[in-house]
Amino acid sequence: MRKLLLVGVTVVLASVFGVSAADAATYPNPGTVTGSTWAHDPTIVKRPTGGYLLATTGAGITLKTSNDRIAFADAGRAFPNGTSWANPYTNGDANLWAPDVSYRGGKYVMYYSASSFGSSRSAIFLATSTTGAAGSWTNQGLVIESTASSNWNAIDPNLTVTASGEWWLSLGSFWSGIKLVKLNPSTGKRADSSMVNLAERFVNSKSVEAPFIYAHGGYYYLFVAFDFCCRGASSTYRVMVGRSKSITGPYVDQAGTAMTAGGGTEILAGHDSIHGPGHPAVFTDGSQDVLVYHYYTNAGDARLGINLLGWSSSAWPYVY
Repeated sequence: MRKLLLVGVTVVLASVFGVSAADAATYPNPGTVTGSTWAHDPTIVKRPTGGYLLATTGAGITLKTSNDRIAFADAGRAFPNGTSWANPYTNGDANLWAPDVSYRGGKYVMYYSASSFGSSRSAIFLATSTTGAAGSWTNQGLVIESTASSNWNAIDPNLTVTASGEWWLSLGSFWSGIKLVKLNPSTGKRADSSMVNLAERFVNSKSVEAPFIYAHGGYYYLFVAFDFCCRGASSTYRVMVGRSKSITGPYVDQAGTAMTAGGGTEILAGHDSIHGPGHPAVFTDGSQDVLVYHYYTNAGDARLGINLLGWSSSAWPYVY
């Protein structure tokens, strides 16, 4: 299993005194990854046969594989023959956004979004595969859509399955913020028409997106990205978090501010040559909690970032 270098001040403060990485006012560099490291909006699942499958934003959804969570290799596209069903939302662009991949009931399950930049005419679709390999994915249809007149945006999906077996999909970007809808586990589609508001901002163009809900130690943690991606080295994305005892919220940050009131505790932000780290995803790998994200280099390239998550004495995550 790979080992990541601990960053002195941050980790000592976090582990000994129980403060977060934000309190330590310094952040670690991404852990070592090699090979095919371009990534935007990454998601990783551990394969039951061993190794890892990564999916990212790209034409037909870009796939990569790794045996050790360090070296990544290109593995083709989920949909190499195009996605005509998504064209009405992408204006014909082949790029699909922000896939979310997990392994459920003997198959890979992927939620992904179709949109165009700056538009709320968007849709989230579901696809499944028994192998996860390029070209093996079957589109299962529309899950949820938003329109040009919606005050929310159907992008950036994340599936969370509770300990009791309930399926929930968080989603959203800008507009009125992050939403949560309940799914039917047997179909992967919406269980009803209800929608819960999880987080909203009122500054910086209301920029909150890329939700990811992770259960740990009796809490649900809502990870999101604040501010702006997609601007190369000028990107200002940063990873924020709040928590709740219920998956439906309310989520509050470390200071007690509700995320629906703009709250969020920062755990990772740009530093040195690491620009705009964001679009967080978290998964369990053995005894480790792993944070996956993208960031931009000085040259403006989007790269895969992987670090570990630790937990303070007050049960708040920090990055190391």
